[in-house]
Amino acid sequence: SKMTVKAVKMPCTSANVYTKVPDGGWGWTVAFAFFVVEALTYGIIKSFGVFFNDLMESFDESNSRISWIISICVFVQTFTAPLSTVLSNRFGHRLVVMAGGLLVSTGMVIASFAHRVVDMYVTIGILSGLGYCLSFLPTVTILSQYFDKRRSLVTAVASTGECFAVFAFAPAITALKEQIGWRYSMLTVGVLQLGITACGSLLRPIVIREQEEVKAQPPEESPETKYMLENEQTCTSIESIDSGVDITTSPSNVPGKTKAEPKSEEPKQHGQNPVENNSTPPEPKTKLLDFSVMRDYSFICYAFFGLFATLGFFAPSLYIIPLSRSLGIGKDHSAYILSAMAIAEVFGRIFAGWVLNKKPIRKIYIELICVILLSVALVAFPFASGFWGLMICSVYFGFMLGTVAGTHIPLLAEDDVVGIERMSSAAGVYVFIQSLAGLAGPPLAGVLVDTTKNYSSAFYSCAAGMVLGAVFLALVRPCKTGLCHQQQQQQQQQVEESTAGPPPELPDDFIDMDIGKAEHSGKGSDSV
Repeated sequence: SKMTVKAVKMPCTSANVYTKVPDGGWGWTVAFAFFVVEALTYGIIKSFGVFFNDLMESFDESNSRISWIISICVFVQTFTAPLSTVLSNRFGHRLVVMAGGLLVSTGMVIASFAHRVVDMYVTIGILSGLGYCLSFLPTVTILSQYFDKRRSLVTAVASTGECFAVFAFAPAITALKEQIGWRYSMLTVGVLQLGITACGSLLRPIVIREQEEVKAQPPEESPETKYMLENEQTCTSIESIDSGVDITTSPSNVPGKTKAEPKSEEPKQHGQNPVENNSTPPEPKTKLLDFSVMRDYSFICYAFFGLFATLGFFAPSLYIIPLSRSLGIGKDHSAYILSAMAIAEVFGRIFAGWVLNKKPIRKIYIELICVILLSVALVAFPFASGFWGLMICSVYFGFMLGTVAGTHIPLLAEDDVVGIERMSSAAGVYVFIQSLAGLAGPPLAGVLVDTTKNYSSAFYSCAAGMVLGAVFLALVRPCKTGLCHQQQQQQQQQVEESTAGPPPELPDDFIDMDIGKAEHSGKGSDSV
């Protein structure tokens, strides 16, 4: 059956109504918007290193103090993820992303006029960091809602905007600095990031309405109503006694209303239906942030995977150039290594999306294999020697990083983790937990490098974190269907039994009592 879309007059402002997940349609526009948002958020963050030397010279600050600009930005971006989820559920994805684009652009523009590094901690670190969070997370969430079968492939391809931005923005900003200086170049970047607001306007909400819900069903008279009408007309008939026994002893017909018979006469006297009040139950309130995912063992394991795996994302991009320089490789050739890593990441993201799009396939196991291979890449860096050794390790690492970085958040929508219904809240909590590793990862690697005087220690520490992440990722599926899930079901069953309480006890002779009353009333009428 073909999907149907509700006709709307304003295509860019109204919601799309489908009978099932479209796997296309307006989703392609949302995918393009996500591509641009990726380029203008993570692409700019990863390309910010081109301003490092200019900021150190202008503010007369050390490299570590300048690096805190991006550290604070990334921490705020991930730490405020639950806030992004709450605002998206309250005001919609479109308004939140548009507001995030304004914050990102405003912070970057104000930072171009800064005279102290502390000013950039506030403008880029806090203001733009909050804007990055409000822009990225709602976009990837609504993109997952537009696709089902193609979700992995489309999300992976759209996320390559970050890689293309790293490859293109760094030389473009460097050339622009030579013409107009770093301040006006940063101002230009801030104005360019207003494109996030334009992309946010394209995020049309999606509503899935099942076809069965559209069909109007004729109202049926409930068994309780039939019984009360029957009991009123024939109070002494055996049929009414049988009906009363059936209604009283069947909890599926009248749940918890064994004494509802005396109260049912008043509404009938006024010509009202006694079950009319129950025909329209109040609509449940939508939760702004569903913390029930924290009781799901599979999500807890997946969150720990994200926490430890995030430690392995920083070392190569931060220390590949210092490591190559320590091996006697020139500055230009070191930049080539970093560019090759970015291009390999593009192919890794596309490959992961293509593989995960195949069915039948257990996507969580494919992710586990990629994480293990990524751990091998981190261990291989300290053993590389010369330009080509580092080039091979960088290409291999970039490819495997693309397979993991482009899929770990969309995998939350899979039933092995939390499912598409709770993905919005789960993504906010998941990224919030990642913020701890995002803030501690670079300083931890820096402490190890300063202590050992060897850049290899940073790669070893990141490899250890990635291995721990692989262990928790391997536990996600067993926790969903195995022993942990069974224990959770037993606990829920015990809670339900304790809260429900014992069933209402009925007297053993209640049938005899009713029959006795009927016989007594019959004798009374005969005597009269």
